[in-house]
Amino acid sequence: MEKLGGFIYRNRKWVILVWILAIILFGFFALKLPAVLSGNGFEYKGEYNETRRILEKDFGQAKSSIILVFQKEKGVSDEKFQDFMQDTFVRLKDFDHAEDIIPPFAQDGMIKGNYAYGMLTFNKKAESLGAEISDLKKLLKNKKGLKVTMTGEPIIVKDLNTASQEDLAKAEMIGLPIALLVLILAFGSLVASALPLIIGVVSILTTMGTVYFFSYGIDLTIFILNIVPMIGLALSIDFALLFINRYKEELTRKSVGEAIAITVATAGRSIIFSGLCVFIGLSGLWFIQIDIFQNVALGGMTVVLVSALCSLTFLPAFLALLGHRINKFSLWQISDNRLSGWYLFAKFVMRRPVLMAVCALAILLVGLIPVKQMVLTIPGTDSLPPNYPSRVALEKFKDHFFEKEKRDEKKVSIILETSGGVLTRDNLEKVSLVINKLEKDPLVYTVDSPFSAFGIKNAAQFQQLLLYGEMSKLTPVFDHFIRENKMLVEVYLKTGEHSAKARQLVKDWSDKDLGVKASVGGPIKFEQEIFDEIIEKAPYGLLLIMISTLVILMAAFRSILIPFKAILMNALSLGCTFGIVVWVFQEGHLGVSPVNIGLILPVFVFTLVFGLSMDYEVFLISRIQEFYLRTGDNTEATISGLTYTSKIITSAAAIMIVVTGAFAFTGVMPIKQLGVGIAVAIFIDATIVRMVLVPSLMKLLGDWNWWFFGFKNKRDISHRKKPA
Repeated sequence: MEKLGGFIYRNRKWVILVWILAIILFGFFALKLPAVLSGNGFEYKGEYNETRRILEKDFGQAKSSIILVFQKEKGVSDEKFQDFMQDTFVRLKDFDHAEDIIPPFAQDGMIKGNYAYGMLTFNKKAESLGAEISDLKKLLKNKKGLKVTMTGEPIIVKDLNTASQEDLAKAEMIGLPIALLVLILAFGSLVASALPLIIGVVSILTTMGTVYFFSYGIDLTIFILNIVPMIGLALSIDFALLFINRYKEELTRKSVGEAIAITVATAGRSIIFSGLCVFIGLSGLWFIQIDIFQNVALGGMTVVLVSALCSLTFLPAFLALLGHRINKFSLWQISDNRLSGWYLFAKFVMRRPVLMAVCALAILLVGLIPVKQMVLTIPGTDSLPPNYPSRVALEKFKDHFFEKEKRDEKKVSIILETSGGVLTRDNLEKVSLVINKLEKDPLVYTVDSPFSAFGIKNAAQFQQLLLYGEMSKLTPVFDHFIRENKMLVEVYLKTGEHSAKARQLVKDWSDKDLGVKASVGGPIKFEQEIFDEIIEKAPYGLLLIMISTLVILMAAFRSILIPFKAILMNALSLGCTFGIVVWVFQEGHLGVSPVNIGLILPVFVFTLVFGLSMDYEVFLISRIQEFYLRTGDNTEATISGLTYTSKIITSAAAIMIVVTGAFAFTGVMPIKQLGVGIAVAIFIDATIVRMVLVPSLMKLLGDWNWWFFGFKNKRDISHRKKPA
């Protein structure tokens, strides 16, 4: 590593030139990234998607649709309301992108009091309608007392994209100035304080430009706009903090070239191990075959690599050019570590290891209590801020035109497929038996089918209807429910999509032999498949993270106990974090309206924070190990390591808390919860765990911390001396 530092010092101008070219190139493509993002990322190739394909291909259901919700204020006459709607659809004659345009006058029930709705159907996926939505918006005009609003899945997807970009800008406006203030407090110099932010921006721009090229091979979710900056800024600032702090320390007694070489060899080594831990933590998401998890894994792993590379090449080259000017524009002198409050705090913790360890563990265990009440849901329309017109319009549409018991979130679409025509006597008997079974289930509210549409109960009555019924009355029902050897059955449950009982019920229907081939779809089936995929695959990712982290930390510190302690403490702090998030969001404390926890939160927070918190573990234990190798005194090494790293760890944690916590003030609920979750986890880890629990346990376990199958811990320590 020292050779790498020397090489970068000698070729510092060339290294910076290469990075400038990379920034220009990838920055150009980073600006184009938002245009290729779409959807919330919850795509899974299962039975739900197959059923949806059959409904679109065989039953003619649209791939997507836009709903136009009309509203008139009190005092506006019905005639003006009718004229307003007619004028709107006259203008829509010029809109040739839609497969079908259905005005409110098409059928009964589309106009109710002060509200009405029309619909436009499309043969394209919701996330692919950006241009069509823009063209449609130009054709819609409000009048005094009369309003028309677009809503439906395509509009929600587009608004989520817009909200995500606005949230990113808002979070940066909040987070970056405070992060700069924290850096100034840490370094006392404007030049040194600006460098970590520069490294953060460079890492994010380069990563987002790289991610743009991934869009040619996979679908990218809109949430990547929030995830990459959230991880990249926090991680690259962490790395830069560690690197610059060590460089400033070495510069007091070495030349610039020597300081760069030593810093790359020491802080650079910590960055590599820290980056590996975060990289592996994110790689655990690859096991889950759902777009959003794969996207976050891809974007997160990329930003980790770029941040580490930038910190190990661009940053030392920049520092080599600055030399002693790193301390330019100093606002105050940073005090000697031995005289700082951190030294006194370290001595205090080490004198009372049992008390401090018990208090820390008690706090973490109390925080765990609310976790058992956690209710997880897949982000949907409620992810949007409440004041977004598309969300408001959709809620009004549901409230006025659908009874609560028969809304989409309670509907399960089942396609019954027979060998031969479904309307033959034998096949009607089979599907009739299936429908009767469904109706008798205690969780079923009602079943809509050709039988219920005609008010008949069995196959014999259906045969009579086919023989003697009026074709004009039969055709609309047949068009909706029947296609050759397939029959559509729509089941409405008494409980909705966020119910574990509902998910188990639709899973049972898929697994059991119903007598005919059955394809199950609908929102509840979609949620069941997503939950099952995560429950089934997440343990593999967890196992990979645990084993890899153990191996990396053992290789880094040549210790058995330290890696196991790190994993156990991380698990405790994350459990405490989840409990606090449940208490705040789900139970509705601190002025937050109660809302269920987004399904992405526990998976993302675990994989992100488990790796990110290893930064602090590596930073702290690496420095303790350095002192231990010099002195052979575990207690003195722990006090010195804590003294020299506490300021950096708390500064890094403060910046990460600010950067991620800034998303708490944004509008997209899953991102808000994620930002709060990461901020809380980092706060707990950097304070209770890293500053109190780790040194307490280091003191209690003594030299056993460094036991590694009887091998000496790294170097020959015959020339021990007290650290300066």
